[in-house]
Amino acid sequence: MIVPRPEHNLSRANISENALKVLYRLRQENYQAHLVGGGVRDLLLGHEPKDFDVATDATPEQVRQVFRNCRLIGRRFRLAHVHFGRDIIEVATFRGSGEESDGEDPDRRLENGMIVRDNIYGSIEEDALRRDFTINALYYDIADFSLIDYADGLADLRAGRLRLIGDPEQRYREDPVRMLRAVRFACKLGFTIDTETERPLFELGHLLHDIPAARLFDELIKLFHSGYGLDVFEKLRHYGLFGHLFPATEACLACEDQAFPVTFVSRGLSNTDLRLRDDKPTTPAFLFAILLWEPVRRAYERLLGEGGNPIDVIQAASVEVCSRQQSLVAIPKRFSLPMREIWALQHRLEQREGKRPYRLIAHPRFRAAYDFLLLRAEAGEADSELASWWTRFQDATSQERASMTESGTKRRRSRSRRRRRKPSASASEVSG
Repeated sequence: MIVPRPEHNLSRANISENALKVLYRLRQENYQAHLVGGGVRDLLLGHEPKDFDVATDATPEQVRQVFRNCRLIGRRFRLAHVHFGRDIIEVATFRGSGEESDGEDPDRRLENGMIVRDNIYGSIEEDALRRDFTINALYYDIADFSLIDYADGLADLRAGRLRLIGDPEQRYREDPVRMLRAVRFACKLGFTIDTETERPLFELGHLLHDIPAARLFDELIKLFHSGYGLDVFEKLRHYGLFGHLFPATEACLACEDQAFPVTFVSRGLSNTDLRLRDDKPTTPAFLFAILLWEPVRRAYERLLGEGGNPIDVIQAASVEVCSRQQSLVAIPKRFSLPMREIWALQHRLEQREGKRPYRLIAHPRFRAAYDFLLLRAEAGEADSELASWWTRFQDATSQERASMTESGTKRRRSRSRRRRRKPSASASEVSG
């Protein structure tokens, strides 16, 4: 179905300048050029798109010939990225159906029904039917400003319905990440999932184990770091998908005690959602610290019961949980190391005497560890008085801070004098 310009609300005025440059330039070179996917969907819904993707009949190599600022990426799906400073316009060549392939074609390969390589090119009609959801298969043609709809995506968009193109089970098996995308779009757009599209979600979660752990990390950031993480968490658990991504956490959630740790995870995700909506800084390190804390806490209590220094024990518990999780979702070190620091600092936050609070408050992870403590206190898992003390300490004057830590300092000075039996001590010795 072709919808002419007067019959739809998508305007060039709302498309980014760089995306328009790509569209017009391809058109000038006699290639087809269409805005496609989430950008079209969001503009039709009145939302501001995060990205603008272009579809064309030009091959990636031909796109690179047109744009000097172009780089080709990907082996599984060959794509062209046209760079405008930090802004990147992704250009994809129309994908073909691959039905005529004899199964030995190096440009399209399946393993156990999952597409592991797909670089067979085709027509715009074939490309539309190869896309995942109907609402993502809408094309805006820069040639005449019309909308092209091959999969009844406009009807689903108006009905607030999320529907896969083709047989849902087959489409999920081709790429199991589509199950996570179904949850993400349902939460992001407030859409209902079509019954046939929804049914396999309860049964095919195990297919996520075949997805590279690094790719799952990227998908989880999109899921939990976009302002609707709490809704995502509840939907993933509803469909049984969460347990395939975080089995240790799910096992803890299944035997919750007085609503904890569900309360803690829910509060943490809600807090992250609020910060994102208020444009406050957030980090995946804090997000994963929330999601994995309960398995770490339980491992800590078990290992502590076997004897050992609390600082060493929390490190051992962190290693134990993270090593198992890493095979499922690969958390990069730039996030996993701060995450483990947040956990380690929870024990140090209990030490409020002498110079320790002064040293801790200067720690680069203090603020994240303090926010984490507040969440634990709100969930009833940590001492609320401890959280309140640290809140007061941060806002206190120098004299008030000295009073808050005075008793512990006096005791340490007394012990030091008895042990050393020296008539005097230097300032550095007392404060050290």
